[in-house]
Amino acid sequence: MAMKFKATDTKTVLLQLLLCLTIFYAVYYVIGIILYGAFRLETYDEFMPFDFKTEPLYSSSEYKVNLISMELTYFACGLLFAGVVKEQIWDYAITVTVIHVAVTSTSCALLIMICTGQLLVHFTFQSNLIYPSLDDF
Repeated sequence: MAMKFKATDTKTVLLQLLLCLTIFYAVYYVIGIILYGAFRLETYDEFMPFDFKTEPLYSSSEYKVNLISMELTYFACGLLFAGVVKEQIWDYAITVTVIHVAVTSTSCALLIMICTGQLLVHFTFQSNLIYPSLDDF
């Protein structure tokens, strides 16, 4: 049983991947906005797809909105990706998920790296810091 794959050029794959990423985050935000209204939450969290601080409590409405938004987004994107790529949807779905996890992890790790590095410089090299004179500008 031989599998046949159609060769696609890199530019087409990257454009389809960019389109799939755009669809993924657009659907995520639209569903999130609808659920924030349905659950009558006071404030909308614009960083909802990248939220790693909300405690996983089923009594928390914000957690329920985040969880349901994510699940509905993956369901809807499976249907929408079919219209975009028409084949090998699994490949684009896995790639979009890996990119989403990488972006979410990177934003958290970047914040940790900036804070720890700045604190180290502040406390260790406090006497050696050079402050530029604004009179030179």
